[in-house]
Amino acid sequence: MEKKSLQIEQLNSKMQVVAEIKKITPPPTGWIKAVRSALGITLQQLGNKISITKQSIQDIERREKEGSVTLKTLRDVANALDMELVYGFVPKDGSLDALIYRKSKELATQIVSRTSNTMMLEEQQNSPQRLQKAIEEKTGDIKYEMPKQLWD
Repeated sequence: MEKKSLQIEQLNSKMQVVAEIKKITPPPTGWIKAVRSALGITLQQLGNKISITKQSIQDIERREKEGSVTLKTLRDVANALDMELVYGFVPKDGSLDALIYRKSKELATQIVSRTSNTMMLEEQQNSPQRLQKAIEEKTGDIKYEMPKQLWD
C-alpha cells in the first residue's frame, strides 16, 4: 500500500500543475487556426511543413474544433508550428485523494446499506448515527485497501 500511496502522491502533484491549464478556454476557432493566424502562417505553408495539402490542414482545424482530431495529429501540427502539445488528466474531484475518497464512500454506503436493509428485515436496525459511523469506518477501510471493485 505504501508504494501505491507514493504513486498517487507523485501523480497528484503532476495533475495539480495540469489543473491550471483547465482554466484556459480554447480559442473559438481552435488552437491550430488561432496560432497559425496569429503567426501569419498560411494553410499551404503549414501543410508543406508536414507534407499534406492545405485542404487537409483545413480538415484538421475543423476536427480540432469538433474535438475529433487525434493526439498524433495535434503533436505533428504542434511540431510544425515549433510548439509542444501539452495534455493531461485532471480529477473532477480536484485531487486523486478526493476521487478515491468519494468512490470509497459510495462503495461503503452501498455495502452498509445492504447490511442495514438485511438487519431491518430482521428487526435489528441501527440508528442513523450508527449507520453514518459504519459508513465512515468502511470508507476508511476501502480507501486504505483500494480493492479493484472500487472502480466498477
